[in-house]
Amino acid sequence: MVLGKVKSLTISFDCLNDSNVPVYSSGDTVSGRVNLEVTGEIRVKSLKIHARGHAKVRWTESRNAGSNTAYTQNYTEEVEYFNHKDILIGHERDDDNSEEGLHIIHSGRHEYAFSFELPQTPLATSFEGRHGSVRYWVKAELHRPWLLPVKLKKEFTVFEHIDINTPSLLSPQAGTKEKTLCCWFCTSGPISLSAKIERKGYTPGESIQIFAEIENCSSRMVVPKAAIYQTQAFYAKGKMKEVKQLVANLRGESLSSGKTETWNGKQLKIPPVSPSILDCSIIRVEYSLMVYVDIPGAMDLFLNLPLVIGTIPLHPFGSRTSSVSSQCSMNMSWLGLTLPERPEAPPSYAEVVTEEQRQSSLAPVAACDDFERALQGPLFAYIQEFRFLPPPLYSEIDPNPDQPSDDRPSCPSR
Repeated sequence: MVLGKVKSLTISFDCLNDSNVPVYSSGDTVSGRVNLEVTGEIRVKSLKIHARGHAKVRWTESRNAGSNTAYTQNYTEEVEYFNHKDILIGHERDDDNSEEGLHIIHSGRHEYAFSFELPQTPLATSFEGRHGSVRYWVKAELHRPWLLPVKLKKEFTVFEHIDINTPSLLSPQAGTKEKTLCCWFCTSGPISLSAKIERKGYTPGESIQIFAEIENCSSRMVVPKAAIYQTQAFYAKGKMKEVKQLVANLRGESLSSGKTETWNGKQLKIPPVSPSILDCSIIRVEYSLMVYVDIPGAMDLFLNLPLVIGTIPLHPFGSRTSSVSSQCSMNMSWLGLTLPERPEAPPSYAEVVTEEQRQSSLAPVAACDDFERALQGPLFAYIQEFRFLPPPLYSEIDPNPDQPSDDRPSCPSR
């Protein structure tokens, strides 16, 4: 008798959304089918599925143990969220080649349904980072006597939803800073920066309205700028590895001495980035808005305003007419509420981060190519689709404050 052959083994999910992207949340039921196509007749010991979700980090560091001795230290850590196994055909044992208990599968296409529930406890959102990842997958294994098993793994996406319609994420964020430039025995006037945003929580695709006032009483030409950064933190064996990536940026007009610039809601759009990951013990993904003044030949003056990128967008009632946002608008009355006709095109990365900043940074800035590749997965396709579904019913202190002086030159704009 001529034995048949396995032509194809595939896995398909029953998607819960219109985008046909398999996306789930904690407590959801993951269901689908293992599709098997054979030519001729085959004998099968078992067809199994194995579903697993876990977060994992890994990086290496070079160590010097002496004058001529060096070694590599590995840092790894893993958190398992669930581990589910099921048998669709056959029995548990398939390590022998006994002819007993075999199942005959005839030529043609065959479907075998599977289903399992995700844990009710919070799950970390699917993520691919420089030194770690959060992955969820289903693997099918077809075992036959005297032959190697046929295996196939397919990933699915999990979102731990973050609803930005909460008081803590609807609260305004603001800060003020001032810097005085000194050169030998000469002291110029201060450069001051005040900035506010309406809330802390946003979803991908939204534009952050930045209200700011920049006053240049120094003798130098300065440029106000803003940028969104993503910070990935990985934890293993008591150590932490951090990667900072530029997400989006913009720049204002150059300011000569004595000039002031006001941003009345300048818009900076959030691209389709991964949501914040705040509840995973070994991987953390955070965002911040940096509003700063680029000062040639000196350290920049900057404000960091924390952001949370969520998955459930702002409720219609959470607009500027709500109590929280209305209070924010009143607090920003000194800046006005005129919106620009069109957001500015962002400058190059080199214009936002100076060479001095790059050298003094605690962690290297990841390459833009890595970030662009990260935007091409099913996670971000779903973000764009999810945003349009109907939603359900700081300040910083300068460590070197300026000392008041009667000799400090006055600013003409004051």
